[in-house]
Amino acid sequence: MSISVSGRVVLITGAAMGMGRLYAERAVREGAAAVVLWDLNAEALEGTAAELREQGASAVYPYPVDVSSLPDIEAAAEKVIRDAGVPDILINNAGIVRGKYFWEHAPKADINAVMAVNTLAPMQVTRAFLPGMIERRTPARILNVASASGTLSVPKMSVYTASKWAVIGWSDSMRLELNESGNGHVAVTTLIPSYIKTGMFEGARGPLLTPLMEPQHVVDRAWGAMLAGKARIQLPWTVALGSALRNVLPQPAWDVVAGRVFKVYQSMDHFTGRKPAADGAKEEAKA
Repeated sequence: MSISVSGRVVLITGAAMGMGRLYAERAVREGAAAVVLWDLNAEALEGTAAELREQGASAVYPYPVDVSSLPDIEAAAEKVIRDAGVPDILINNAGIVRGKYFWEHAPKADINAVMAVNTLAPMQVTRAFLPGMIERRTPARILNVASASGTLSVPKMSVYTASKWAVIGWSDSMRLELNESGNGHVAVTTLIPSYIKTGMFEGARGPLLTPLMEPQHVVDRAWGAMLAGKARIQLPWTVALGSALRNVLPQPAWDVVAGRVFKVYQSMDHFTGRKPAADGAKEEAKA
């Protein structure tokens, strides 16, 4: 059953720019009662909040939050519940990427950071609000942003792939748990997209028949699937095809198809990221 955003509270992580901002703009256009923005970039966050107000937002609540920090998440969640109430719609959008061989990843700045932001943060943010969403008994939605790399192994994305692989398993398991426990009024959607033109994957090349997608297209498709309570959306169609082939072909055959035919294994060969972080690592929020 599809629900309307009108009159509801929407919370988006990684909301200061890119796709996070597009989700926020969509919420404003559809009459959300309140739009809650979480992002580490306080300056960009305030700019986005100001523009949303100019677009007619009823109420905008920007909170600078480091989603890799559980204390930050818990403190911000308390403020959200106090200021805007328990969200009706939660979009776990924030994410970072590192594009290099596994042994080149720094233990803390790369491995810990990617797992904290991409995997633990969606779990902890959801855990902070889900009991209230369950208790309220009104229709609610959770959109978890995963990645096609969470379904297929990709060189130079080992940690990122691991982080998204975990998100897919957690997200769908939680969906089943909610249904099994009689709490299906909270529907969970897992978004599994290939490369998107946000700058996060600057330099990456889409595999055969899989061009880099426009952010607005992905947001529109994900938004509709979320409101309808659809369990999973994979974009573009080649993502589902790749997953199916991976599951039926023997490993040597799949390596040939992925490496030589679809060029999946070469997709990160020229990755640069949008810009270097302070420590020299490539990083960009999915927001």
